[in-house]
Amino acid sequence: MTVSPDLLAQAEAGHVDQEAFLACVRDSLPYAYSLVERLAGELPTAERDFSDNLVPPADNVAQGQLLRAMASTSIREALERRFGVALAFQNCHRLAAFRPQAVGGEQYRRFISAESQVLNQQPEFVNC
Repeated sequence: MTVSPDLLAQAEAGHVDQEAFLACVRDSLPYAYSLVERLAGELPTAERDFSDNLVPPADNVAQGQLLRAMASTSIREALERRFGVALAFQNCHRLAAFRPQAVGGEQYRRFISAESQVLNQQPEFVNC
């Protein structure tokens, strides 16, 4: 991520403003941020407990942004708080935004299961 001197100073002082952190995430990882924002926006009208993305990122830069965001607990949690969702991730691009109250429910458990991971695996996802 591209961290501003002010955000770095906040971290060194022991307290990072969450709005500033989210702005850094939005500016540094725009694909990941906008994907979570889109999925969260679709969730209120979804007929199931989640909305998900089935379209691979357009390029390696976008894919890297998504992987970076999902691999970082602090980024994931900040995005979940911002958009009021629970995130779940499969493969290189299948991100789902769940209603928080659905975590632990049947659809959530199915999405995060080893069976779903295996069923969604494809040869082109081996190195992602």
